[in-house]
Amino acid sequence: MVVDSAWAAIVLFLGLLPDGGDNSAWRAPAQFVIALLIPLLMVFRRRYPDATVAAATALGIGQITLGILPAGSSIGYLVFAYTGAAFGSAWISRLALAAGLAAGPLTYWQLHLSKTVIDPNGDAQQRSYSLGEFLLLTAAMSSPFILCWAWGRLTRVRRAYLVELEDRAARLERERDAQAKVAVAAERARIARELHDVVAHNVSVMIVQADGAAYVLDNSPQQAKEALGTIASTGRQALVEMRRLLGVLRTADTAEEYVPQPGVEELPELLDQVRTAGLQVDFATSGDPRELPRGVELTVYRIVQEALTNVRKHGGPDVHARVAVDFGERELAVLIEDDGRGSTDEQLAAGGTDGQGHGLIGMRERVGMVSGSLDVGPRPGGGFRIRAVLPLKAAH
Repeated sequence: MVVDSAWAAIVLFLGLLPDGGDNSAWRAPAQFVIALLIPLLMVFRRRYPDATVAAATALGIGQITLGILPAGSSIGYLVFAYTGAAFGSAWISRLALAAGLAAGPLTYWQLHLSKTVIDPNGDAQQRSYSLGEFLLLTAAMSSPFILCWAWGRLTRVRRAYLVELEDRAARLERERDAQAKVAVAAERARIARELHDVVAHNVSVMIVQADGAAYVLDNSPQQAKEALGTIASTGRQALVEMRRLLGVLRTADTAEEYVPQPGVEELPELLDQVRTAGLQVDFATSGDPRELPRGVELTVYRIVQEALTNVRKHGGPDVHARVAVDFGERELAVLIEDDGRGSTDEQLAAGGTDGQGHGLIGMRERVGMVSGSLDVGPRPGGGFRIRAVLPLKAAH
């Protein structure tokens, strides 16, 4: 409104200048009122485009109908032709275009067809124009209105284009933020699974070794010393893996460097730790062992680690477990079963969690990530059984 007020002040100044016209009697005050109304409408043209354009159109029609000659303020009508196209609704834009097209013929009629001229003989005659002159003059008078209307239309299209670009940029930014949040949530869930596997396994080994060391401390100091050594090495290993995992939270650029990637080759070492903790485990492989994708390698290791941790936690005393890995042509089958208590394991299978939210659910997620299948349930004859089948490319 400040900018429009500045332009309105200029139009007001032009409207108040003496124009030398022959408006007489009541037409002179009417022209003065029009010179005030046009700038006033210009001040509010952006806030109320429909109302101001409609009022300006009615004012222009009234001015022509009453025979009030155009003055300097009439230049404001060009501003309203632009306003209707740039800011008005659809019907106001059409009204502004129609008024601009009609401005030429109506003004021509007012200025020329009704004008009396004096011929050389001193007689008063009505001046007449040919059709070509009429078309040329009306086109010249309507052209400024049409150009202003076209300029306003171009402004509307450009503004709509900029709004669309801003909306698209905002939408892409929201989508990017949403994708980033999803990626962060997925990464945190993966880290939580890794931490669960590392902490649950190593801490359970340390607890068993500590209990054993306390039991044989007086009678067999050497065994207690060995148990304490196992506790120390297991703790150091857990600390190293936890530092690697937490490194992912500190820097995203080196995530692959810090993520631990144990595989099938490390299974014997894992089973030795479990046996040291007092769990009897048999291990067997079949088929043609070969290099596997790192995702499959990690999935196999974590499934076996989690399954044996659950055996120690829920299997009861004197439990015996068996781990079998079968390398097929197109799939890798992993079997972990035990002969421990069945009731607790059945509840675990039904709930899909170990009470902390990551047990068998984490297994299913890992298997699903490599498009495999997981079969979990009680074992015939007692105990618990976990079987995972992971697809592989055919060996060449």
